Amino acid sequence: MSPRLLFLLTALVFAWLFAFNSGRELAYNLAYLLTGILILSYGWAWNSTRFVQINRYTRARRSQVGQFFEETFEIHNRGRLPKLWLELRDYSTVPFHEVSRVVNNLQGASSQRWQVRTLCQQRGYFRLGAMSLHSGDPLGLFSVGQNLALTSDLIVYPATVELKTFQPPIADLAGGDALSRRSQTLTTNVSGIREYAPGDSFNRIHWLSTARTGRLMTKEFELDPSADIWIFLDFFRGAEQALTWQPTRPDAGVFSLSRLRSGGKRYDMLELPPSTTEYAVTIAASAARYFLLRNRAVGMMWNDGERQVLQTDRGQRQIRKILEALAVSNAQGEMPFDQLLLTDGIRLNRNDIVFAISADPRPDWARALRELRRRGVNSIAVVLDGTTFGSRHPTTPLMHELEVSAVPTYPVKRGDSIENALSRTAGWEFRRW
Repeated sequence: MSPRLLFLLTALVFAWLFAFNSGRELAYNLAYLLTGILILSYGWAWNSTRFVQINRYTRARRSQVGQFFEETFEIHNRGRLPKLWLELRDYSTVPFHEVSRVVNNLQGASSQRWQVRTLCQQRGYFRLGAMSLHSGDPLGLFSVGQNLALTSDLIVYPATVELKTFQPPIADLAGGDALSRRSQTLTTNVSGIREYAPGDSFNRIHWLSTARTGRLMTKEFELDPSADIWIFLDFFRGAEQALTWQPTRPDAGVFSLSRLRSGGKRYDMLELPPSTTEYAVTIAASAARYFLLRNRAVGMMWNDGERQVLQTDRGQRQIRKILEALAVSNAQGEMPFDQLLLTDGIRLNRNDIVFAISADPRPDWARALRELRRRGVNSIAVVLDGTTFGSRHPTTPLMHELEVSAVPTYPVKRGDSIENALSRTAGWEFRRW
């Protein structure tokens, strides 16, 4: 109960007591006036949140770190009486997604619309909603509210960078023997034809066979005899290093326009959190995108508390699968990286290539890569220098072991441009596989 309402109720009680005891007309008029004010104020407050419709339009429930997430809101007064003020409170978990606002003087049978545009700075799943609507009477005696419990989810993919000159070039990744495995994607290897099935694209139809048989016939493809890429990501909690970090509020107004890329959809100077996990996730997402855009089959293995395997595939659908998996994974695993490589790497064949990303300074996982190399599985290593993230354990023994094992290695430090770090030539000679 507000102090103003408490004061008015007290005054109302004294007014009626004074009117009954004195019998004066002025005392009764004052008591009637105070009673009328309370009744009208309560009725106004009760009606202020009635006949109000709120619409929330989300363009896409997928976004990416460095991109903007947009929502449009519309509040409509379906009644005849105006709404002096309406306060909309939003309880979304998206950082700096400032939806809450006060709408003033909403006339009857009218609406107001606004758009909220938020820069995504953290990957993961976030909740959109719930919301609540609040209002009251002009005197501020009563406050009413309604809860809008409907919620939805937003997934924010990790950031990716363009690896235009990533070494080794794709041409250096040798292929293997022909693989007699059916492929759902178009390749250069046609294995045969079959009858058309619903869902087959028209560019797979073999028109000569269709004309000869009088039935629609489609081509079947085999996998290219090229090496599959397996990304092994280290989510062992004992290897993670991180410094204290809090996301900063993005610049507002025209001063932020200079930091937007062409088209205004990506932030040009987004800084990654000082965490080896965030760097590893961004590197994995960028490398996967790089290989998949060059029609390579990419899979991923990691252990974030549970063993996770994403089977090799090609195309945009695989990019989305990898980004969705990386959006929610964190360093919660109990399995050291060398054990992950040895236990899951034994399932790889000679046509596969391991792209290992780790911040573990121990040389054990370099020896595991050497064991895989003996089986004909080649490797690329990305070493996150934990000393730049607060660790006291140097990576010198690990780097030496990788050099002895002839594993092409890319060291990455905190603050490095990932694009530049992976565009450098590997730390030692890269041998043609």
